[in-house]
Amino acid sequence: MSFEAIIGQDRAKRMLQNGLRQGRTSHAYIFSGPRGTGRQEMAFALAKAIFCTEGTDEACGHCLECRKLAHGNHPDLHKVEPEGTSIKIEQIRQLQKDFAYRATASQTKIYIISEAEKMTVQAANSLLKFLEEPQSAVVAILITENGHALLPTIQSRAQWVPFLPLPPQQMIEILEKEGHSQVLVRSAVHLAAGIDACREIIQLNWFAEIRNVMIQLAKECINKFAAALITAQSKVFKTELAEHIDTLLQLFVLWFKDMVHIQCSRQESIVFVDQSEWMAKHAFSRDISYWIGCMEKALELQKRLRFHVNPQLAFEQFVIDIQGG
Repeated sequence: MSFEAIIGQDRAKRMLQNGLRQGRTSHAYIFSGPRGTGRQEMAFALAKAIFCTEGTDEACGHCLECRKLAHGNHPDLHKVEPEGTSIKIEQIRQLQKDFAYRATASQTKIYIISEAEKMTVQAANSLLKFLEEPQSAVVAILITENGHALLPTIQSRAQWVPFLPLPPQQMIEILEKEGHSQVLVRSAVHLAAGIDACREIIQLNWFAEIRNVMIQLAKECINKFAAALITAQSKVFKTELAEHIDTLLQLFVLWFKDMVHIQCSRQESIVFVDQSEWMAKHAFSRDISYWIGCMEKALELQKRLRFHVNPQLAFEQFVIDIQGG
């Protein structure tokens, strides 16, 4: 993986490559941003550039150090990931033990901690001591969805590198050129922050199915109340789709937003392009405030589900609320 191969994140690339050119690589970085925005790829591109013996701000890709990293067997690169639900103090202690030995030909050791916000308090405090008193030339890369969840003392000792969601239109153009289904692409880009995450969603076996079920439910919710409840029970709660209610509700939000787009003559912003004819006939059957209210109800249900309410009962109430306006 190289900086050039990573789509978007130009600000992050500039920060890191300027540091490499100037010989001012930080001893610690926080890569903070949504999943799928290229944080892991950027961490490996940075590690590769640091280890490379021939490049400056970009790895050459063919020297011995680059080849070792490409094959996944570089002895001076260590990765730490959560064991279960957290990163434990034993993992950080083992990292410190491994780093007590001198680096090999690269002269530098690098460790990448994924989901760094999941460190226990004890692990975070142990890492803080390691950041303050490294025993050799060490570079730390902490990858997290929320850098503010890390200890303030860790934040203050690392260079913050923000990762931003790619614009949906940019992702649409890239994914459609790759040959992915237009109808799935236009939904997926609003559910994920980065191109890799979008690809993952599109390729999920259940994604096209849950999109189709949502469309059926959205149409039935308007004037076929009983049918909507039967569909929800038979096609959602008695199937594996019951595990993906959050995605179902996200799609509902996009559907209701499309109705608003149509009323506001913003057809170019429609997500459900394959349903545009049906939507055009029904968007004006209700006031725009109705569709906005439906969006709010879907978002509120998403919040409620996080507090472990009964999903089926809560969704049935959602259908009733939409029916009543």
